[in-house]
Amino acid sequence: MKINITFFAATAVLAFLAAGPGLAVNTVKTETIQVAPVDENGEPASEGIAPEGALPQVQYDLSLLPKPVARTREQIIAAAQSGEIERMRMVLEANEMPPTFSFGDELDPIAFWKTVSGDPDGREILAIMIEILDSGYVHLDAGTAQEMYVWPYFYGLPLDGLTPSQEVELYKLITPHDRKGMEDFGAYIFYRLGIGPDGTWHFFVAGD
Repeated sequence: MKINITFFAATAVLAFLAAGPGLAVNTVKTETIQVAPVDENGEPASEGIAPEGALPQVQYDLSLLPKPVARTREQIIAAAQSGEIERMRMVLEANEMPPTFSFGDELDPIAFWKTVSGDPDGREILAIMIEILDSGYVHLDAGTAQEMYVWPYFYGLPLDGLTPSQEVELYKLITPHDRKGMEDFGAYIFYRLGIGPDGTWHFFVAGD
């Protein structure tokens, strides 16, 4: 917010006219004062937090992830790369709480992933996990209780606003037919994975 200090210049001119002739004229310069933005509570606004309604920034730089987030991501990838879905159970058990893995009443994520995978051993799901975690991500709701690092970044962007290169990345995960259905729904609803800033794995889920 900028405040142009012209009021003081006008006051000085009026004072001079009221005093009459014979007085020396001092030139009064105007200046612009840069006032730091404040939040709704009058506190200095935090830098780096996108204004309400702004799209989240797509990130690829893993060095920007908090260490707990990076560690959980690496553990998931390592378990998935083994090709043995039971290895994922160790990651799940080390988690603060079970991540959301479906919108039904299933209790065992490993058993569920095997049933929805295109192969009986759940390796397609493991491949999807790796593909997603190798893509760009978004940092959502920074500074709130819902703060989350989410892969892929399509989850945080409108599908009708993707760039040509982002479209190519999208089609590494879904088909054009899938995309049409998502546009009709109004959002990306294929698999996405969220990790909290403390490293807690919150969800790996598809659907709405």
